[in-house]
Amino acid sequence: MSDSSSDRSAAPVLELWCDLQCPDCRTALDDLHALRARYGDRLELRLRHFPLEKNKHAFAAAQAAEEAWEQGRGWAYAEALLGRVEELAREGEPFLVEVARELGLDAEEFDTALIDGRHILIVDADQAEGKAIGVTGTPTYVIGGERLDGGKSQEGLRERIEEIADRLLAGQER
Repeated sequence: MSDSSSDRSAAPVLELWCDLQCPDCRTALDDLHALRARYGDRLELRLRHFPLEKNKHAFAAAQAAEEAWEQGRGWAYAEALLGRVEELAREGEPFLVEVARELGLDAEEFDTALIDGRHILIVDADQAEGKAIGVTGTPTYVIGGERLDGGKSQEGLRERIEEIADRLLAGQER
């Protein structure tokens, strides 16, 4: 993902370690929407790739999402995939290109990117970093150095994320 370092006071970062074929990650979208509504630009949301072996199209989906970021529609694409995980499971890589087309992205470029593997290193790096920090399932959130595992239950996670974000934002005001 992009590095957002700048001169301004950096917003706290919430990383979502995600498998784009994961039904639990789809459930996490409601929390992400609520967090966006509450914090706006004061909280930076980053999607990190952690495709699980059990989801055979997740690795290709992660590569496709990187192509969507290149084309300026990363979140829209990721959310579109998460909203239709069953279709992705059934239809595989052609579905990734179809969703790109539906969003007005360059579908031919998506197809080429999936063939030439230009985004594999980004996905591999995310997955390796996730393993290094203890991510074992998805969704997993990391904020303020704390890892919150949502793979077993989403219950109470948004509230915990908000507590940490509020603490980090209060620390910036000093």
